[in-house]
Amino acid sequence: MSQNTDHIRTTHAGSLPRTPQLLAANEAREANGITDEFLELLESSVVDVVTRQKDLGIDIPNDGEYGHTMSNSVDYGAWWNYSFARLGGLQATTVDRWADAEVRRSTPGNVVLTSFPDRRDRQKFNEAYNDPTSGILAHRKATTQPKIVGPLTYTGHDLVASDVTNLNKGLAAAGLAEGFIAALSPGSCARLANDYYKSDEELLYACADAMREEYKAIIDAGLTVQLDDPSLAESWDQVNPEPALADYKKFIQLRVEATNHALRGLPEDKIRLHVCWGSWHGPHTTDIPFADILDQVLAINAGAYSFEAGNVRHEHEWRVWEDTKLPEGKSIIPGVVSHATNVVEHPELVADRIERFARLVGRENVIASTDCGLGGRVHPQIAVAKLEALGRGAELATKRLWR
Repeated sequence: MSQNTDHIRTTHAGSLPRTPQLLAANEAREANGITDEFLELLESSVVDVVTRQKDLGIDIPNDGEYGHTMSNSVDYGAWWNYSFARLGGLQATTVDRWADAEVRRSTPGNVVLTSFPDRRDRQKFNEAYNDPTSGILAHRKATTQPKIVGPLTYTGHDLVASDVTNLNKGLAAAGLAEGFIAALSPGSCARLANDYYKSDEELLYACADAMREEYKAIIDAGLTVQLDDPSLAESWDQVNPEPALADYKKFIQLRVEATNHALRGLPEDKIRLHVCWGSWHGPHTTDIPFADILDQVLAINAGAYSFEAGNVRHEHEWRVWEDTKLPEGKSIIPGVVSHATNVVEHPELVADRIERFARLVGRENVIASTDCGLGGRVHPQIAVAKLEALGRGAELATKRLWR
């Protein structure tokens, strides 16, 4: 990632709302497979969304993750589910892991992930989560996830080639030079049900070797790869009961090492890491503090680090940079606009958030972003307004920082 020279650059965390036409085409694709008509629509949709990002003030756009199938206008899992069509060694199941209520208990020194409904935050606010009028997880379409039954292999070469081709066409049409494509991290890949690998370590390194092929394809096409890795932060809430911090750090350290294994030999300036505490609308009172894992986040061999900082549960954590030195040549990509609320941030607030970080790590090292993906989380009109607020806020911050 290059550094800012004369203004605060902007980007976002990846997913953008799909058009009704693309959602309908995705549904037809599930039934009929990939057709020429689908590929033509996908290409034109990506070219259009890149231009719209530029018009809204986004300097470093992506393809909206349009090549990652979204099942519904409300979809919290497309960032993960897309990989199922790109990996060999999987077997379909009838299990929807967002609803599967199996209980798994951790013990001291032995951290395991329990089911999504057994998360500590969901148990703490059980009535709210199960009230259809609360707005939590509302209107989500049930989807199933496969399990691992054989050696993991990467089979998505044609699909990732389509992603990079479409984005490069979009960048050329918009007159932009820099873009990124999101890809699943090894740690998040390893959250699939596993009936094949004998240990957590074996599973993680198999995921790393498989997903590395996608990372390399994106970078070889001249683009930046963003590793989506909520597993580093979000998994904390999926350990029940709450573990000792030392046990959890040991648990995610293996994920850090597997990720660096996947990134070996790849240029850091073409790699960004996205860390978040989950993209569903909910209370999030049991999230791990960013300060507790920041050292391990920074140990991953990326050129830039994306994290939530506009979410009201995490906005205060900008102060961690008062005591943490950003490694030389690295950038941060803080979220200054949140996916977790329909309220559209005022550009002045966005500018204030940007300026906090710039004063601590240097104006050249801050790329303003969203907390997480907007697609599948907020209405398309709201997503547009939030990206516009992001762009306008960055302009205001630039005026303050380059006086």
